[in-house]
Amino acid sequence: MKRDDYYKNIDRAFRLPRVWSNRELLKFAHLFSGHIANVSGWKDIDKEGKHYKDYFSNANSYSITNYKSEARGFQNFENEIFLDLTETLPTALVNNFDVVFNHTVLEHIYEVHTAFKNLCAMTKDVAIVVVPFLQEMHADYGDFWRFTPLTMDKLFKENGMDMMYCSFNSHKNASVYLFCIATKNKAIWLGVIPESKSYIDPYNDANRQNWVGCHAIENHHKKSSLLKRIFNRINKWLE
Repeated sequence: MKRDDYYKNIDRAFRLPRVWSNRELLKFAHLFSGHIANVSGWKDIDKEGKHYKDYFSNANSYSITNYKSEARGFQNFENEIFLDLTETLPTALVNNFDVVFNHTVLEHIYEVHTAFKNLCAMTKDVAIVVVPFLQEMHADYGDFWRFTPLTMDKLFKENGMDMMYCSFNSHKNASVYLFCIATKNKAIWLGVIPESKSYIDPYNDANRQNWVGCHAIENHHKKSSLLKRIFNRINKWLE
């Protein structure tokens, strides 16, 4: 199966990168045990009919957070926590989890450095963070940021974590997410989590610079210019 076959009939602005990031999470979630928290501020659903809790099959416990206090209990979830990532982190949550998972939330928080610091402070080991690199504005209540692999690496470093893994989807005319895994205990995960955080697109395109997002944005002008150069070169050979 070609890499785009599965995705060709999926909404490319919102659903495709979500499905892709779900596939990325499936590669790693089973590796983690202990106390795990989905700090994504809303429902624990993957939009493919499953809960993210199902991905972490070896978790000893699983908690979720909600941003709005009035939404507490909305999901009838046993370990639900009310948490505003822009406020001072409650002492009880500092280093309280083995893994913190955060999916497409940070772009909606203006105080992103505070939120990121709190995410990192909550985990004693691993953080899994999914953010958009390229996507249309999609929330009138707040949609402030887009992130590059270099941004994520620096944010983790500033908060005492090593980003070991950062991948991105590479589909034509589609939104692009980054999927990042960082840890405070790198030595433990060497050989388990691959060290891969390049911003170079693995799918080569001779017509352009092969960096993250290069296949998402069509550049017809550049392609036409390339064809023109080829045509001119052929004409010179024929003279």
